[in-house]
Amino acid sequence: MKARRLLLVSPTFHGYWRSIESAFQQLGYDASTYCYDAAPKAEKLWNKVRHELPAKLRGQQNHLSPDLVSSRAAAAVRAARPDIVLVVRGDVLTTAFWGEVRELGAVPAMWLYDELRRMRYDPDTIGELAAIATYSSADAAQLRDKGVAALHVPLAFDPEVTPTPTGPTGEFSFIGARYGRREEYLQALVEAGLPVRAHGRDWSSHLVDRARTFRLDAPAVPAGRDLDLPDAYGVMKAGLGTLNVHGDQDGFTMRTFEASGVGAVQLVDRPEVEHYYDPGREVLVFTNPDELVRACRDVLAAPERMTTLREAAMARTRAEHTFVHRARSLEALWA
Repeated sequence: MKARRLLLVSPTFHGYWRSIESAFQQLGYDASTYCYDAAPKAEKLWNKVRHELPAKLRGQQNHLSPDLVSSRAAAAVRAARPDIVLVVRGDVLTTAFWGEVRELGAVPAMWLYDELRRMRYDPDTIGELAAIATYSSADAAQLRDKGVAALHVPLAFDPEVTPTPTGPTGEFSFIGARYGRREEYLQALVEAGLPVRAHGRDWSSHLVDRARTFRLDAPAVPAGRDLDLPDAYGVMKAGLGTLNVHGDQDGFTMRTFEASGVGAVQLVDRPEVEHYYDPGREVLVFTNPDELVRACRDVLAAPERMTTLREAAMARTRAEHTFVHRARSLEALWA
């Protein structure tokens, strides 16, 4: 039997498209990817000046030209002639793109890794575009209430990504953007005298990173620059523990599954993580700065227990939370 052709239309975001594409290939699909936000350097610079900076000043996320992005994505669909088009996020894509997918006879589907309230989709009409899966259980319930058969499909871990070998850091780490309560939590660790380091352009004091993020300041937290995915995995695995702070998010971040998947001690800010991991045995949970400080001190006081926790978290992740597991769930969108 000929393998079904699946075209993944995805943002370049940290290269996660590679993990999704590989997962479907492992399930027997003829899978390929088109990254809708990839562009030449000159065009990226223009987008930053023309779209990203004004959007940032307005407090919006509209960094790309929808018509241009959509026309290019539609051309990729025409060239690939897929049976299935799976769009990741994709709220920059216009209704004309989705119409072309249908005209070509492909099954349109989408997997959302952000909340509807932060995207340009209309909750009342999104169900007309494609079959929908979302990482947000709240959004899935909202859409089902509107008569849309939305699936809740969480994010995942890719065991094929090899962590960069890193010696023990002797630090707690945070890897990600600087917003919400993240800085408050990290500052609490600094004030408690605990070793911590944030990684990412929003934290870095490097002049290039300040320019890229349109800021003059740097937080009073030890910080490093952006890490690619293998380096991030290496830092999490080698550290004393790694923080996973969500803030105003309904779904669980990719970091939830990555931290545990690489065998890190994950300190996560949401008790609902119990749907995926056993608090106390596979992850550590905190809900305020004082609890985080206590949890970090517990990590330092119980290294043998933390070794057991790391091993349990890694085993659970690889048994239940890989991209192949999620790809199997997403198949329901076109079954």
